[in-house]
Amino acid sequence: MTDELSPAERYAASRVRAAEQATALAPFREMYDFELDPFQIEACKALESGKGVLVAAPTGSGKTIVGEFAVHLALTQGRKCFYTTPIKALSNQKYTDLVKRYGADQVGLLTGDNSVNSEAPVVVMTTEVLRNMLYAGSQSLLGLGYVVMDEVHYLSDRFRGAVWEEVIIHLPESVTLVSLSATVSNAEEFGDWLDTVRGDTEVIVSEHRPVPLWQHVLAGRRMYDLFEEKSGQDGDQSGRREVNPDLVRLARMENSRPSFGRDKRRGRNMREADRERERRQRSRIWTPGRPEVIDRLDAEGLLPAITFIFSRAGCEAAVQQCLHAGLRLNDESARSQVRSIVEERTAGIPDEDLHVLGYFEWLEGLERGIAAHHAGMLPTFKEVVEELFVRGLVKAVFATETLALGINMPARSVVLEKLVKWNGEQHVDITPGEYTQLTGRAGRRGIDVEGHAVVLWQRTMDPAALAGLAGTRTYPLRSSFKPSYNMAVNLVSQFGRHRSRELLETSFAQFQADKAVVGISRQVQRNEEGLEGYRASMTCHLGDFDEYARLRRELKDRETELARQGAAQRRAAAAVALEKLRPGDVIHVPTGKFAGLALVLDPGLPAGRVGGHRGMEYHDGPRPLVLTAERQVKRLASIDFPVPVEPLDRMRIPKSFNPRSPQSRRDLASALRTKAGHHDVRRHRKERSPAADDTEISRLRAAIRAHPCHGCSDREDHARWGERYHRLLRDTRQLERRIEGRTNTIARTFDRICSLLSELGYLRGDEVTDEGRRLARLYGELDLLASECLREGVWEGLPPAELAACASALVYEARTADDALPPKLPTGRAKDALGEMVRIWGRLDALEEEHKINQAEGVGQREPDLGFAWAAYRWASGHGLDEVLREIDMPAGDFVRWTKQLIDVLGQIAAAAPEGTVARSARRAVDGLLRGVVAYSSVG
Repeated sequence: MTDELSPAERYAASRVRAAEQATALAPFREMYDFELDPFQIEACKALESGKGVLVAAPTGSGKTIVGEFAVHLALTQGRKCFYTTPIKALSNQKYTDLVKRYGADQVGLLTGDNSVNSEAPVVVMTTEVLRNMLYAGSQSLLGLGYVVMDEVHYLSDRFRGAVWEEVIIHLPESVTLVSLSATVSNAEEFGDWLDTVRGDTEVIVSEHRPVPLWQHVLAGRRMYDLFEEKSGQDGDQSGRREVNPDLVRLARMENSRPSFGRDKRRGRNMREADRERERRQRSRIWTPGRPEVIDRLDAEGLLPAITFIFSRAGCEAAVQQCLHAGLRLNDESARSQVRSIVEERTAGIPDEDLHVLGYFEWLEGLERGIAAHHAGMLPTFKEVVEELFVRGLVKAVFATETLALGINMPARSVVLEKLVKWNGEQHVDITPGEYTQLTGRAGRRGIDVEGHAVVLWQRTMDPAALAGLAGTRTYPLRSSFKPSYNMAVNLVSQFGRHRSRELLETSFAQFQADKAVVGISRQVQRNEEGLEGYRASMTCHLGDFDEYARLRRELKDRETELARQGAAQRRAAAAVALEKLRPGDVIHVPTGKFAGLALVLDPGLPAGRVGGHRGMEYHDGPRPLVLTAERQVKRLASIDFPVPVEPLDRMRIPKSFNPRSPQSRRDLASALRTKAGHHDVRRHRKERSPAADDTEISRLRAAIRAHPCHGCSDREDHARWGERYHRLLRDTRQLERRIEGRTNTIARTFDRICSLLSELGYLRGDEVTDEGRRLARLYGELDLLASECLREGVWEGLPPAELAACASALVYEARTADDALPPKLPTGRAKDALGEMVRIWGRLDALEEEHKINQAEGVGQREPDLGFAWAAYRWASGHGLDEVLREIDMPAGDFVRWTKQLIDVLGQIAAAAPEGTVARSARRAVDGLLRGVVAYSSVG
């Protein structure tokens, strides 16, 4: 080829090669034993030219190469590079990778509870650590040249996303930013914002998967391809993809198939031929069991595989099912390697803890090549599973969706059991973005020729909808940025209120809000044109129809208001009646799912109500806990009592009664039916409507009858146009309010926060007070509550274990709302201090309402959760792991995670509190908590 070039062309090509050899990219490329992809080269060249970069590419495509090039540039130039990740496990993993490449002396690690070589030129850290360094003005920032933000799409996370924007906004201008993101549909919009706040930023988007992904549906014994390639004209193979017609036929047949076995009209008289036809159909199509799926994948050569199950219990059950089915995916040599690695990694775990951690059952699964992976597991156990999976010694992992976020665990195949998940409130369909994120694990670069995504057949499956999920790349990046109290005092301390306000208006949240205003403004213009047409159509020759329509609306509004008042009065009367209930009262629940006889176990009254504030569990009135005649223990709400309720009788509740025991519920429910089953419950008599005697309604009706337009033959036709006019007018006014509301929204929230902080004495104009400086050192959802507790001396004199119990309420948040009995608490001063914390929260909550700080929008202080207080107290007091976990019924992984977060907040309290009993007690509490399972669980 070179021979075909002219001398001038050969000279030009040699000049290009020489120029490339002179770049920092050339030696960097030689560090890898594979060729870099075009998008990686493009991003690296942009970085070397001094630009920031945003790289959006699929999972497993190798976008971290660009982050590693930033590390290479920093070391070449004698500058520093901070490599940030969203989770500690990712930080640990990246730290290990960089140490292998550059040596332990060049690389450091900083996470919330671990510090290794923190002054090294390259430091891996969680994003929160960098945020805290920026606010503290850390000396470590000197000489910083590059910051890599891995998994930057985390800024959509509603709990932690704000941290990413804080870092991006506050980094010094001299720092070059490298943003690495999953494939998002609005990468250009995000890039435009980065360009605005960080300067010249190159956006590189790659949708190419280095390992092709094949999509399948497993139904019965057959694996169907989801798509069928359709050839173009004249046999052209670059045609379009269509849903496999065999799958469409299968779905149609399944959905039209009669359920003979459930036909009650036929009953036992169903003909034997029908039964045989039903059996034959069922024998062809079914949802395969978990062991059957793994066995099938093994036979097809599609292991290792990750099966996503949206439930921790489901993951553990899947492993047990595979073990009981006798599955063995490892030979004797692999089993020996597994045991050796596991024993080495878990050598620090005391023997007495092994049983409670389920070590032996876990090890049996690993030796067979099968494991679970979820947040409830001990961190050490999760890390061992990850290591064995990457080594090919674990071949089937059953995981929750958290595994899809960042951890480097690629597989040959990914299996999705269902396309529905529980989001904490209800069962919802997974989104195209989530489907892409989950199936992105399939296909190991450099190992597999292709990856496979397998969805298990479900009776109600729609192949077209599945194809839509698999073929859509809609995963928009949405800002979750909201100012917080800690952020406010830190900003004011550094920049003053005016400059802080301007900085917040540069957030991605405000950038997106301002762009949305353009579309709303266009809609307002269209609406105003429509209003002109409606106004012409409602014109009446007899009089002012607008005035007539206004009278009709006023009458309707008045009738609605009276009906609402009547409903409110009935609710108030019902609430008063509920407040009078006592344990042992027998009542009749008038409506709802649990209507009928019930025994009051707990009246559900708040234990120390703070008047006039919102947000408490009981803000809708008492919520009695009852035992129904059908043996169910349920927490009822005011909606179940539209009319006042009165006790029909009383019963003694045995002291031995346990609401969690089916036998205990059955016995008490039987006694309830015997005691009160004879009561005749009278229906509530309907009261006379207040509208019948209302003078304003009478006046409006008379004015309507006397109006000239009332006699118009086209009155109702005009009225319909009038309704449309006023409906459109109302919508237009609402859009105008939205425009007004979206402009400067972040800054307005910041103003409200500063106003509240000024009232509490944390700010004085542009000055941060001593109390404010203390708040600046407290991070977390309940930063202001922690600061107020320190100011009011709530924790003064508490022993370490009791302080740990109190501080746990600042971090712990139950996974699901607890519908049963109140949590167990330590006695004595700790219980009083926890009660005082709830009282202070109530006062802050009322103050937030006064300042229009809305918790529903993610700003403000949630109610402290006391559910971990007993566990924290017992563990800090030195009790054994078995005893603590048994008492709180919590997985070991959750216990370790919450304890580590508690250790972190206790460290903040020790640093923020003036030197004295609280600071000393907090440090001793940390020592008491950092032992056993918590100490050996993981460095991060």
